[in-house]
Amino acid sequence: MDIESQVAEAMAHLGVATSPPDGSSETNSAVDLMLVEPHGIGIVIELVRRALVDETIAENLLADRPATHRAMLVVGDRITESARRTLSVPGAGYYDLRGHLALRTRGLVLDAQVPAVTERPARADALAGKAGLEVATAVLMTPGRPVGVRALARDLERSASTVSSVLAALRHDDFIDEANTVVGTELFWHVAERWPAKRTFLARAPDPGDSSLAAPLRFGIHVENDPQGWALTDSAAASAYGAPLASRADQVMDFFVPDESLQRRASNLLGVSESPLHARATIRVAPVPAAVRQRGGPSDYPHEWPLAHPLFVALDLAQDQGRGREALEAWTPTEPWRRVW
Repeated sequence: MDIESQVAEAMAHLGVATSPPDGSSETNSAVDLMLVEPHGIGIVIELVRRALVDETIAENLLADRPATHRAMLVVGDRITESARRTLSVPGAGYYDLRGHLALRTRGLVLDAQVPAVTERPARADALAGKAGLEVATAVLMTPGRPVGVRALARDLERSASTVSSVLAALRHDDFIDEANTVVGTELFWHVAERWPAKRTFLARAPDPGDSSLAAPLRFGIHVENDPQGWALTDSAAASAYGAPLASRADQVMDFFVPDESLQRRASNLLGVSESPLHARATIRVAPVPAAVRQRGGPSDYPHEWPLAHPLFVALDLAQDQGRGREALEAWTPTEPWRRVW
């Protein structure tokens, strides 16, 4: 777990809210965390990590700190009693990971026991569980952009510790680099091996213009207050993005839908096909939330159904060992999308 997450969890145990200062901490290493004291005033703190902190180290850290409005919180696996006394001055404090946190700032004084930090075992499989797939696909959607743990955790609504452990496992397997940017195409194919492909075959295709179905089935088309909805994927979507696949007027459409309850409702209202050969459409619960939230299409896309992000379309094509993978070899999405396969 990263140092910011450790401190944030300890502060939460004491009822103190935290956040990145002004949303800028991902790029400003001197400003690590903001505490929100009871009167709503933000207190910016700089975190300093050491394994062992004795009195001499504590004195040196206090002497070397810049004269700024920031408070300094020293985080250590072990902080001696003499070092604790040295750091118990205004504008400073300590967090002994064995279970004690103290901090003195203008308007906030903390001195309390907190749960001891025990390092979680390293994640053996980066893609184990839903969180692993969510983190991996999020990285693949922005392959050239460095990824910050806290920012990604907020986007995915996951704990920072979980996101951090997944990223660490991906780095260990050389799928991403130290900045958490994608290295090569191996991560895409690793995700493709785990990508769920089981579908429900519908007897009737959904009509985006059918107002009697749009609300109960939550198509999410032209609905301002609903950020998610049905997303067209697989061959029809790939063709719309410019992949070298022929598209027919009677082509079966494949959709991601937001959840299982909606999948059941669609099956009841549109009917389930007796066999895949007679299906008019297929639906599948989105393997990750982004598949039904990151929807769109090329600027010249003429149809009403929003398309899934090209990454998810490509993952679907990769399940077809023949025609799908041939199309992937020849398909490079246009900007702003990036090829990662």
